[in-house]
Order: sequence, then C-alpha cells, then structure tokens
Amino acid sequence: MALRLTADERTELERRARSRKIRAEDARRAQVILMLAHGESFTAIATVLGCYPGYINRWRQRFETERLAGLHAKYRGQPATVRTPAMEARILAKTRQRPPDGSTHWSTRKLATVLGVSHVLVARVWRRAGLQPHRLGHYMLSDDPNFEEKAADVIGLYLNPPQHAAVFAADEKTAIQALDRLDPVLPLSPGRAERHGFEYYRHGTLSLYAALNTRTGEILGQTVPRHTSQAFVGFLSEIEATQPRRREIHVIVDNLSAHKTKGVTAFLEDHPRVHLHFTPTYASWLNQVELWFGKIERDLLARGIFTSLPDLARKIRRYITRYNEDPKPIRWTYNNPAHRITTHSADTVH
Repeated sequence: MALRLTADERTELERRARSRKIRAEDARRAQVILMLAHGESFTAIATVLGCYPGYINRWRQRFETERLAGLHAKYRGQPATVRTPAMEARILAKTRQRPPDGSTHWSTRKLATVLGVSHVLVARVWRRAGLQPHRLGHYMLSDDPNFEEKAADVIGLYLNPPQHAAVFAADEKTAIQALDRLDPVLPLSPGRAERHGFEYYRHGTLSLYAALNTRTGEILGQTVPRHTSQAFVGFLSEIEATQPRRREIHVIVDNLSAHKTKGVTAFLEDHPRVHLHFTPTYASWLNQVELWFGKIERDLLARGIFTSLPDLARKIRRYITRYNEDPKPIRWTYNNPAHRITTHSADTVH
C-alpha cells in the first residue's frame, strides 16, 4: 500500500532528494519515502538506491509514526571538539608523559583515546607544536677537557688552511663485509623495488683507509686486511708520496689508539713535514671524510654483491677512481665566528 503524503511533505522530500548541500544519507531517506509514495516495491527501491529491504521498512515505519521528524538520525555522532588553548595545553602536557600501557611513546589514536578527543585534533596540535613522538634522535657529547682547543684547530684547518700546505681528513672504515647473495637478484621494474634474496655468504672483511683532500675533494684510498698501527703508517707514507717534497702536510684523524703508537711517533719524527691533528673524543662529526664514508656506504657497500675479498677491494678502488674524476670539496661554514666552540655549540658547524 502506497504512503500518503501531504503537499508540504512531498515538497520538502523532493527538496531534500534534489539538494546537494545536505548529507547523502538524508537525501536517500527522502528518496525512499517518495518511491514508497509512488507505489514502488521494496525490491525496486533496493535496486535503485542500493539498500536493503530492512532499511526501507525501518524508515517507512519511522515516517508513519513521526512523519518528517522521523527521518532524522537519532544518533548524529560525537560533537566536534573545538581546539582551545586549554585543550591544546592539555594535549601537549600529556604528550610529554609516558603512556600508561608501558609503550615508549604516544600515537595520535592512543592519546586521543586517553583524552577522549579526536585523533585528528591531536595530530593538528602536534603539527602546530612541532612534536613528533614517533621519531627518535641520537646525540654524542664529547667528554674531552680540551674540546674547544682541538675543535678550533680542526675547524681552522678547514676554513683557513695554512698557505702552501695540504690538508687531509683521514680515517678508516673497518670490518667492511664482502657479502655474496646466494639467490638471484630480482632487478628494478616499474612499481617494484630491486629485491635481494635473504640468504648470503660472507667471504670475510677488510678495512678501508681514506684521506679526503679538503681543498680539491679528491680521495686517497687503501684497502688492508686489518686496521693496525703498521697499516696506518703505510697509509701516511702513501699520503706523503702524493705531495711535493717541501709541502707541509696536515692530517686530521680521530683518537684511535692505532694513531698514537710508538710506530706512528717514530714516523712523524722521521717525516717532520707531516703533522697529525686529533679531533676531540666522541666528535667524529668534525672529520670531513666521515661524510664521504657515508656516501660510499650508500652508493656501493650497503647493496653491493661481492664474490670475494679481492672483488670487494677492486670495486672500492674503481669507485674511488670514478669519484676522483669529478671530486667535490666539502665547503664548511661556521654560522657565528664570534661564538665560542664548546661541547654545547657543536650544532653551529655544518
């Protein structure tokens, strides 16, 4: 039996059905009632509107009982939470506390559940305050009592090197593994990253000595089975051999014990034009060659496949040769030269 509508009810239902400003669900309920008033069957209505007979019957009964007022949803969802300064302060204060479930940091949904607000609101407050609880940073604080003096010495070599002298930033990258994949490598293809098999074979390790010429950006490299004092002395000899006889050579190194042995001291006494400059303890960021080590790690070592130790050494030498065809010196700046260099001002150098 078709529903009977008054003229005002039909006009209002037709307005709702045509409206593009109301919720789609409200428009569909109006269409259900209009089709019932035209005598359409439940099956026809369900086919046209994409709903179920139970849905049609529910809104027919509500309309018959309450007329147009019955077409409004009884539960309209949670009222929107307004971001106020007090609410923002509450979210920020809670973010700095540990979650009660024992986890190490908050997520937006976890914090929203505890505070009874929307996770979108939490995300907006975090974004405004620059908070990212999911991220973790690391830092290294030097305990060297002569940090300021040593840091000034090293940075001075970068920014104002001695005239007619060569400055090298040198270090060793130890325990480089020659890993060989046991399964075929599946190459890069559209929509799919390069894939390596899980299993590998370890052919052994070697160490790489590298010295960055801070003026030209060129790299001197030497691979050795192990990083020892004797190997370091041999590398210093190789650095010296690349420079004219009367040129002063300044080499920046870290505080590894192999750099301070009697053998190294004897070499420096026999070769007075070679000078070592030590970075402060726990201050590897002052050695420019560390930036180049990061580059070769990304470009070659992290994803490289090496069938043997000689193959690893050969590919490292090839990489250095190609790199030296177009070297890029590292241009350091000191943001505030008037600012003293201390363990708490390390971030002023980049």
